[in-house]
Amino acid sequence: MNSIKNSFSIKDLENLSGIKAHTIRIWEKRYGLLSPERTKTNIRFYSLASLQNLLNITLLYKNGIKISKISALNSEQILEECDAIATKTANRNLVNNNLKIAMLNFDAPMFEATYQKLLKGKNFGKVFVSYFVPLLKEIGFLWQTDSIMPAHEHFITALIKQKILIHIEKEQHKPIRQSETFVLFLPESEIHDLGLLYLSYELLKSGYKVIYLGQSLPIKSLDLFLNNDNKTTFVSYCTVAPSSDAIQSYVEELHDRIISNCHSELWLLGNKVLELDASKLPDTTKIFTSVSDVIHSMIIEKSLQL
Repeated sequence: MNSIKNSFSIKDLENLSGIKAHTIRIWEKRYGLLSPERTKTNIRFYSLASLQNLLNITLLYKNGIKISKISALNSEQILEECDAIATKTANRNLVNNNLKIAMLNFDAPMFEATYQKLLKGKNFGKVFVSYFVPLLKEIGFLWQTDSIMPAHEHFITALIKQKILIHIEKEQHKPIRQSETFVLFLPESEIHDLGLLYLSYELLKSGYKVIYLGQSLPIKSLDLFLNNDNKTTFVSYCTVAPSSDAIQSYVEELHDRIISNCHSELWLLGNKVLELDASKLPDTTKIFTSVSDVIHSMIIEKSLQL
């Protein structure tokens, strides 16, 4: 745990709060809202407490409270104002701030408390799409800019995955209502499974049989499904793998070895599949931009069949 990050540059504060570094410096000098510390070599840095304070200030500012008024409040009053906003509505900025603070502090109880508040007014699907997905996208940016450490990303991702698995387990006890089977898997070297797990939940909720095969699956393992008599759709999520120069050949191999031999379809999601040349894909291969796109497409298809 020696890589845990507990000090932040002003650029980190900008990335984490969405407030430009120039503005943060003005708030600091004109209103005394932040007090940076200095290293032995006189380099300015900010503590985790300063970051948390800035996130709270940013919340008030984005909710229409002037910075001059915020500067007149002490720490307790700032927290009271944040709580007042939370009481009125499940403010998305507040939720996002709380989830980020829970991540930075490795605070599972805070994550759980925030999550349970969200569930009081929303179903799990709404919470995942409206709150977890934007958070995960932001975390990806923060990780790339070194504003957070890999440990932070792993911590929050594991907590979100727990929630998906809990809801998957609930759906698995319900009877299958559809004849179609979905086989979900990730390509070799691909380990980012949150999107695929969530799609598994949505498919189960809709009454489909789901066979979830998980991370880094060799194509040859799918040979087991070649003799399946039921209509089968294979779904893969390519976030970082295969590589850009291998994604086209990977999809071609999937089609030639599996899809064309069992009269099924292949559905693809993730950043990597957006690099595919769609004109070279067979009709049995479909590309989706998101899990929501998949669900929307299925709803339209069902309505056309009625």
